[in-house]
Amino acid sequence: MRRPPSSEIPDAPGAYLFRDAHGAVLYVGKAKSLRKRVANYFGKDIQPRTRAMVDSAASVDWIVTDSEVAALHLEFNLIKQHGPRFNIRLKDDKSFPYLAITRSEEWPRALVMRGRRRKGTDYFGPYAHAYAIRQTLDLLLRTFPVRTCTNAKFRRHEASGRPCLLFHIERCAGPCVGEVDADTYREHIDGLAAFLDGDRDDVTDTLRDRMMAASGDLEFETAARLRDQLQAVERALARQEMVGKRRDTFDLIAATGDELEVALVVLRVHLGRVVGRRAMIVDRVEDVTTPELIGRFIHQLYGEERPPREVLVTSMPDEAELWGDWLQERRGAAVSLRVPQRGDKRRLMETATSNAEEEFARHRLKRASDHNARARALNSLQQHLSLPHSPLRIECYDISTIQGRDTVGSMVVLEDGLPRKSDYKRFKVRSVEGQDDFAAMEEVLRRRFTQLVKQQQLPVEERGKFAYPPSLVLIDGGAGQLGRAIRVLAELELDIPVAGLAKRMEEVYLPNRAKPVQIPRGEEALYLLQRVRDEAHRFAVAYHRRLRGKRMVDSILDDVPGIGPGRKKKLLRRFGSLKRIREADVHQLAEEIPESVARDLYNVLHHEVLA
Repeated sequence: MRRPPSSEIPDAPGAYLFRDAHGAVLYVGKAKSLRKRVANYFGKDIQPRTRAMVDSAASVDWIVTDSEVAALHLEFNLIKQHGPRFNIRLKDDKSFPYLAITRSEEWPRALVMRGRRRKGTDYFGPYAHAYAIRQTLDLLLRTFPVRTCTNAKFRRHEASGRPCLLFHIERCAGPCVGEVDADTYREHIDGLAAFLDGDRDDVTDTLRDRMMAASGDLEFETAARLRDQLQAVERALARQEMVGKRRDTFDLIAATGDELEVALVVLRVHLGRVVGRRAMIVDRVEDVTTPELIGRFIHQLYGEERPPREVLVTSMPDEAELWGDWLQERRGAAVSLRVPQRGDKRRLMETATSNAEEEFARHRLKRASDHNARARALNSLQQHLSLPHSPLRIECYDISTIQGRDTVGSMVVLEDGLPRKSDYKRFKVRSVEGQDDFAAMEEVLRRRFTQLVKQQQLPVEERGKFAYPPSLVLIDGGAGQLGRAIRVLAELELDIPVAGLAKRMEEVYLPNRAKPVQIPRGEEALYLLQRVRDEAHRFAVAYHRRLRGKRMVDSILDDVPGIGPGRKKKLLRRFGSLKRIREADVHQLAEEIPESVARDLYNVLHHEVLA
């Protein structure tokens, strides 16, 4: 790309964005001086990976802020929004499990949760393994008998008036059948949350005092029950490692790696005990030193979460004072950022570093085969299909229907050989009557690529995530489906490579070729195409089944006089599915709808003719 004139770049703090020819963001950075920082990318001595990013870029723009700390906040939000491929990102192979308490519900419950955080829910962790949470929770339920069932199960027992097994074995207080009042149940929830948040001594002291008081009053059964609860809490405590004599709260970050990747281990210590652990492998897509990496980790770890009072690292990040100011602003109070030099914290850092080294050693054994296989598959696919570039983004489309009813389409995406599920899309086919897979495929492609054309006409900053063309469009089907795809792309004047993969012989159909391409069995290129085709098929079938199930429910319920949209919604909210509605008796149905309507519904569901 052409170097922008220095006079056009402000000498002020802010964030800058490198974009490709389609306007997609390749890299986001922050700077104390935008003019000096952007100029560095066009010097003679830049590193190969930085050079690759600049060569891929077509333009650079910037946003000015009033301070360097504000630039850090802006950089985080831009990376989160655009997901640039040349930025280091903390992307776990799997989301780590948390123990969550759903405070927003009338009768809160405790459960294991992963993924995006929900409003009105308290989270504790993360933990390395889900089974560790469940074992700890099972012990704590004897002391804090809160519900762990799903909302559908809760409603079923509430309707029947019969509690589940967990109530009978004293692992639940039975809110579904009115065995506990709201205030007492709230005490159980608060006690569990306090224990998970680190107030262990208060919980054990309270239980011990209540046990001794019951024993003194000769209430031996109560004392024995409290003794069992105390033992369960102490066993749960024993599962959490004590890391020091002092009841400190801090996070500890250890990193090790090579020029390609870095292993990161984060230990979370609350009141002297390890309460959470994360370990992940991060692609080193930027040419940065270990101190710079530590800064990137801090930026993303605490971009959404509140940092603790103390953050310990293996080495101080560059611009440590800036990071200290940023952490303090994120917490709203003072934060200590330092390298531990002696004592328990130094020994714990050594342990965390050893864990990171072991994690990295295990990953390195399989890294070469995984990375090389993906690169070989993409290069092989480029050669077999005579593509102008390596297909870094593949979009695959499939149609699912049964006799022309509930026809749907799916779009799945591979980027760099890996699924990008945030870009998956489902289509409900609207204009096709009867079974016509060719026309359905044409409608799906026209809708997707018409949107692409519209998005590309917008200013870059207003474009959505589907504004950028794929490197290859793959159609699940043969020459007929491929012909429809070629027609749509030609009408929209889009020059995008397209291919069709037929299931029967696994042949690849290409435009302007009389015979399909036979990719040899065992080739990684063929395996890649099969994988994305099968994923598109799975995604389409799942959506089709969902629509078909909803239609069947609507069809049956619509046959019953007195059931309109409102009552239909109440029944589905209560029972969850047609199967559950069919299993209900008249009295259970009558709790949601009038008894006469419930009786008619019961007769229809059990194949009896209405009078």
